Amino acid sequence: MKTTLQFTLFLFLFVQLQLHAQSKSISTSVMGYGDPVLFLPGFASDASVWETTIEKFSSTNQCHTIDYAGFGKVAPIEFPWLPTILEDLKTYIKTLDNPNLVIVGHSMGGTIATWLAAQPDLKIKEIVVIDGLPCTGALMMPDFSPDNLAYESPYNNQLLKMDDKAFEQMAAGMASGMATNTDHQKQIKDHILKTDRKTYVYGYTDYLKLDVRPFLSQIKVPVIILGAGKPYGKEMAQQTYEKQYAQLPDYKLLINENSKHFIMMDAPSWLEQQLIPILVK
Repeated sequence: MKTTLQFTLFLFLFVQLQLHAQSKSISTSVMGYGDPVLFLPGFASDASVWETTIEKFSSTNQCHTIDYAGFGKVAPIEFPWLPTILEDLKTYIKTLDNPNLVIVGHSMGGTIATWLAAQPDLKIKEIVVIDGLPCTGALMMPDFSPDNLAYESPYNNQLLKMDDKAFEQMAAGMASGMATNTDHQKQIKDHILKTDRKTYVYGYTDYLKLDVRPFLSQIKVPVIILGAGKPYGKEMAQQTYEKQYAQLPDYKLLINENSKHFIMMDAPSWLEQQLIPILVK
């Protein structure tokens, strides 16, 4: 009897430790009351990118925000990075267990939202993808194959060895193309600089390897895609989305011609107007 009790206690503690370990890839916070909305930031962003949006919707919705391991305040985890995050988000959504859940994802967060929507065992009402693609790697590499991407590569090694000044210059250049306002550009740059360097480098490899296109036909929930028209123009943006989402049976695509990648910063009122019919009942 004593042995059985000891084994049961050991098993309980082991399960609790495993659950705790599984949650280390994401940090969550909740604000407001009502039907749940899960806000997923993009790569190298933290939950603060949603501050303005949540100010609008926390009075009508229960807003769940996510921070990823290695970005902002969350400690890095072992690699592979993104597959762990995907599984931990699945677990988190199962704990919510709410058929009215809406997922709003920006950039990589939109890719993740699309992947989650394709999972048959999750309760999700609708997803909103903000300037995100099902396979960013295919956009950047015409001969895309996830098997050709590896952590150990000349480009990754160069980024890992880059000194802080050069890395900051690179981050500033990237941020200038992602938002119009200089204060927003600084915020984006600062987020990049706060990332764990190894997570930034190897995590981006994980992101480029992720290809959700084969799962698009499995998505049964409504999908709204909100695209940015800058810097390449509305026509090219529309062509890119239509090509990448070709296997998605049904979706609604809207493009803001005057916004760069961070639509929540460049066009917050427009974004809110698109979200109101979905979130406010």
